[in-house]
This record gives sequence, C-alpha cells and structure tokens, in this order.
Amino acid sequence: MACWVPIEKILEHASVQTQNLYPIHTFPIEVRYYLRDWIQIQRWDEFAPEKVELECQAQALLNHVINSLQELAQRTENVMEKMKLIQISRNMANHQPLQFAVMVRDILMQEKVLMEAYQVFPQSDPNSEDVGKLKEKVRELQEIRKRMHHMQEELNWDKQNIENLSGSYQQNGMEYKTPDVQKLYNSIQKLGESICDESTKRCQLLKNCVDHLEHSQTQFISRLKAWKWEQHKAAIGHPFDENLTPLQTCCEHLLGVNWDLRQELMLTGEHIPDIQERLGKLLQVLIESSVVVEKQPPQVIKTQSKFSTTVRYLLGEKIAPGKPMMVKAQIINEQQARNLGSISSSENVGEVINNSAVLEHNTTTRSTCATFRNMSIKKIKRADRKGSESVTEEKFALLFSTDIIITGCDTSFRIQVISQPVVVIVHGSQDNNALATIIWDCAFAEPDRRPFVVPESVPWRLMSNTLNMKFTSEVQTQHQLHNYNKIFLAGKIFDKSDSPEGFDNMMVSWAQFNKEVLPGRPFTFWQWFEGAMELTKKHLRTYWSEGLIFGFIGKQHLHFILRDSPNGTFLLRFSDSEIGGITIAYVCASENGGRQVQNIQPFTKRDLEIRCLGDRIRDINEITHLYPNYPKHDVFKKHYSGPQQPVTSGYIPVSLQTKVGMESTLPTANMGHPNSTPTGFIGDAISPTNIATIDPIPMDSTLSSDNTSNFPEGAISSSTLQDLTLEEISPQHMHSFPQIFDPLDISSDGKHPGETPVMDYDIFDALNC
Repeated sequence: MACWVPIEKILEHASVQTQNLYPIHTFPIEVRYYLRDWIQIQRWDEFAPEKVELECQAQALLNHVINSLQELAQRTENVMEKMKLIQISRNMANHQPLQFAVMVRDILMQEKVLMEAYQVFPQSDPNSEDVGKLKEKVRELQEIRKRMHHMQEELNWDKQNIENLSGSYQQNGMEYKTPDVQKLYNSIQKLGESICDESTKRCQLLKNCVDHLEHSQTQFISRLKAWKWEQHKAAIGHPFDENLTPLQTCCEHLLGVNWDLRQELMLTGEHIPDIQERLGKLLQVLIESSVVVEKQPPQVIKTQSKFSTTVRYLLGEKIAPGKPMMVKAQIINEQQARNLGSISSSENVGEVINNSAVLEHNTTTRSTCATFRNMSIKKIKRADRKGSESVTEEKFALLFSTDIIITGCDTSFRIQVISQPVVVIVHGSQDNNALATIIWDCAFAEPDRRPFVVPESVPWRLMSNTLNMKFTSEVQTQHQLHNYNKIFLAGKIFDKSDSPEGFDNMMVSWAQFNKEVLPGRPFTFWQWFEGAMELTKKHLRTYWSEGLIFGFIGKQHLHFILRDSPNGTFLLRFSDSEIGGITIAYVCASENGGRQVQNIQPFTKRDLEIRCLGDRIRDINEITHLYPNYPKHDVFKKHYSGPQQPVTSGYIPVSLQTKVGMESTLPTANMGHPNSTPTGFIGDAISPTNIATIDPIPMDSTLSSDNTSNFPEGAISSSTLQDLTLEEISPQHMHSFPQIFDPLDISSDGKHPGETPVMDYDIFDALNC
C-alpha cells in the first residue's frame, strides 16, 4: 500500500491531480493524514464490490475510523478543528461499509500511481521504515556524542599545554601573549563554543529521538492489536496471517533504541528528568505489551478434557539469563477480565490442571514460548445468571501471568495477558449453543471493547456475511452462499418470506439467532444452520464445491423453479425441518396425470456413512436430471463408488441399494424364503439369496419430515418405527405400514404427510462386522 510520507512530498507538485484524490464529503484529506499510520497497516487490497462476505470486516474498519476521529476531536483544543473532525465523523457514519473499504483501496492505489509517476518508492513495511529512520537519528546522536568527546579531549590537551607556557612580553605598557600562547587561547575558546553548540544540538536531538520512539512504539502496538484482532476474527473465517516474526523484529528494534537513548542520556552527564521518565515509561509499556497468546485455547472447552495453548514473548532473547521464567495460567470470569490489575492468584473461579509452563527459547525459529500441552479445567464456578441466561452464554478467559527480568533492568516486570473469550461446558450436548456464543462474539464485538461486551442485535447484512464466511471456512470451500440462500436464511430467522425494503437492514437479535426456537420447530436457527454446515463439512464438501447442491432454499422457491421441469428433474436441498439432513426434491407424475414435487426423506450423517450420496443418487431410478437439465450420471459419476472387491472371509457378500417406492402392504408369508424379497418397505434392497442366512436383521426405520403444509399435493406422512428384527415383525405390526408409506393417507397425528420415505437395511450392523 501507499506510504504517507512520500505522498506528502509530492502533494505540492501534483496538487491538480490530488484535488479529487480525497473527496471532501466521503474521505477528506484530514482522515488520510490523522489516521495515516493505522490506514497503512490494514489490508485494504482484499476488498472488492463483489466480496460481500467481507462486510463484517469492512464494518469494523469503518467503526474504527469513526471512533478514532471522535476521540481525536475530544483531545483537540482548537475549536474549529474540533468541529471539523466531529462533522467528518458524522459524514463517515453514512457510508456503506464495503463501499467505504473499496473507496479507501482505490485511493491508496491512486497514491501508488502518483508515487511511481514522481519516482518515489516507499518500503513495503511502513513501520520498518519508521524504525529505520529512528535508528538513523540515534546514530546521528551517537556521532554528536563522539565528536563532543573528541573535542573535549582536544580542549583538555590545550588547557594542559597552556599551563606549561608562560610566554608574554610588554609593549607600550601593555602585556601581550606570545603567538603560541595566543593560538592556544583561541583554540580553547573555539573548542568551548563548539562543544556548547553540539551539546545544545545533542539535547534537542535526544528529545526528538524520544518523540520519534514514542510514535514508533505507538504504531507498533497498533499493529500488534491489529494482529490480535485478526486472530479473534479468524474464528469466523476471517483471513489471518499468524506470522509474528515481523512484529518480533520491530519490538526488538524498539527495545534496542530505548536502551541506546537511555545510554546517551546517561553519557550527557546531565539530569533531564522529563526524558528519563518518558524513556522509563516507554520501556515498561513495551515489555508489558510484548506477550501474546500465539495459539489460542479452544473457545469451547469441556471440563475434564485436555487442550493446549501457547504463549509467546516477543522479547525472549532479551530475558536475563539465570532463573527460568515460569508462566502460570488461571481461569477468570468476565468481571475479572475487566479488572485485570486487581486480580490475585487466589481469586480462582475454576481449577486448572497443568497450569504452568516454562518460557523456552528456540534458536531455530528465534521464538520464546511457554507451551501448555495438557491443560484441563477440572471444575468451574458459575456466576449468578440473570433472567433466561444459559451457562453456554457465560464467557471466561485464561489469564497468563509471569515476572520478566530483562537484561540491563534492575527490577522485574509483571506481565499479564488474557486469551480470547471461552465458554466452559460440562457435556457435549452443550457444544452447539456454546459455539453460537463464540460466533456472535467473534463476528460482532468491537475492537478495544470492554470485556466481553457484544451488541444485542446486528443488521442482517452483517449476519448473512458472517454465516457465509463461517460456512465457507468451516467446509473449506470457495463456493459461497448465493443470494437465494441468504434470502431463504433471512426468511427463516425472521419468519417471513419477504420484506418490502429487503432484509439487509433488518436487525437480528441474539435471541433470534440462538435463544428462541424457530416457529414449529424444537431447535434454534443456529442449531439448524450448524447442522447443515457440519453435514456438508463431513460428507458433502465436494458436492457443494462443485455446485451440485442448492442447499438453503425454501419450498416456495423450490416449487417455483421446478414447476416447468420434466419428470425426473431433481435438486438437493438441506432439510428445513431436520437438523443435519439433506433431501432430494424431484418432479414426478401425480395421480391425476399432472406433475408434482416430492421430497425424499432426508439423508443424515448416519445415512451417508452407510452409503454415500453419490451412490444413493445412482440407485434412485425416479431421478434422472439435476436441475436445470444435467443428466445425473454425467455430473455425479465421479462420486459413484467402484464395484465391491471380492472377499475371502467365508461370508456370503451382501450389498446395499437405495429404493424409493410406496407399497402399502408388507407380506408376512415366506419372509424367510430364499427366493422372496421384502416388498412392503422402501430402502436398501437385500439380495434375495441372502435373506435366509441373516437372522435376525435389525431394521432401523426412523423417518422424518420436512414441513410441507403449504404444498399438501406433494406431501407424504411420516412416523417412527422402533427397531424391530425380522422375527419380531408380527401380524399386529402390519397395520402400521400403510400409514407410513401410503402417500394419500393422513398420518395418525392428523398432520399432512411430508416426504417420500427411504429406509436403510444396515447389513453390516446386522452381521456385527
């Protein structure tokens, strides 16, 4: 990105070209000037108008600009400047975040063009350039000190020589020094004046160096905060460069400069308390800011479970040798996180096992880290909850503490750093809700917030971009959620099919996200969304990445796009009523000679572990073309399994096949006959020759339904059969089957039927092999 310093140099030469570079109403030059250091360390080149998934990131940047301008206005004593900054911050609030980020990107690109035109080429790292200039000033300061020392030596020599000379003569009643003595007197006077001038210059340059050091250190800490913030956002898929080496190098340089300046201050022989105090404070801030949690602990931690984390000290090579430095960890609650300075080791809200590690230096990587490899939270003390708060909404953090002794310092420094917020659970069933708390925190928290404050509601555009970013990063795919996916998701969370003004600016609350159950469902929006995401991640990644899955789509939209499609046309969509299910919607003939859309019973994680989606699609003869008109064998053949390899175990081989059908009776005669086939169910067919050899066979036939109340013409009843073996199927069970498999019946609970069921015979479970 462009560097501000070279731009300053060419502004006066390119005033005409830069008049429109900083639009006064959208991005005035004051913003570029006052926030120049921060602007230059952000990754503006990532933004583009089509990258809507970066809306959250852009919003955070825009918020930072607005807040920084307001803070600057409060600190400004000039009334006119204060009013101007306030007005600029108000204008900034009118920006659309993504448009703002793209605008800044374009401005910086134009700056680069100007610099190339005027042959001004900045270094790639503005902070390195800044520290480099600071080190040049320090070298100049050292040169002044050396010159002064050399002049002082000459002065001392001349003074010694003049004491040994007593040459003088009288003329006209006046006493005159001999030429040699006069020369020495003149030299002494000149050297004294030069030393005085150099001393004044030295003091001024020393103050300038301290000012420059303070500026460079502030810039470094801003970069370090930006790194931590990007690490925080990485939980929702935000791009993150975890490399800490450039920051460590900068930190080491700043420490070196501080020591050089302290040394120069001592060598002046003067007592300058202001500079001494400033250098001491800068040193303390740098040492205390240079510890980071390089590898964060899991943000959802189950008690009694092992986890690891790594703390890194950027000034590790400067630690005084001798006594090893131990880092200790304790768990703190939200209130303690807000009062870090007053926390003692005795104020435990939980017991952490293996909570200490030694800071060890790795010469190969030049990193000094304390690695906690087998930490565990044995127990946790909960705070009193308010209202309907759940334990999965309570946030904690790990606090890491140590005492650091730096070479050359007489005293030790107390170092503390906290991890990102974590949620502590006691059972795996709480994992989903705990993850929702973390997602909301990572997506919508503000930089430099008070721990761990988050907004109660956010605009849908931010929520939809977060869902898209999380989905694509978790599934590890480049295939984004389409607009129709987002519209369906908005309709689901708001419980409405459309909005006159669109959904973008409608506010989504935390309760709508993961506290209130969806209408007519026993689960929340996040629980349902996360189920689809997990299913895709584990079983459907390649299908999704190749665009074979429509995914999140409502039935109204589904019927609309399939209404003119021929029989056999199908698409894949996530179940609307079942967590972690994918269903096949297809066009088939209706009883009156028309066409209707049927939804096959959703396939869940367990179903796809038994038989993959590609093979199930190959099995089902009723579906022939993927919407809009792709022959299924052309697009899915790469996902078909090859022929089963022959086995020599002595067992008779069996195979599974998915069948879609709707017989309403199940014959009981000859059930075990080797030439008979069970025909009263829909499922994975068993080779007739093997039926008699399997005794008993468990039949897992849990059927679930999508809500099809809006489309009763395609609905089929859904019920649940308990696990039954073939021996346990008796005549009194027969009356259950017609209700389950007849598409024209109303189920026993009085609801409209939902999907064409599919039943799996799990042969491998039956054989216990």
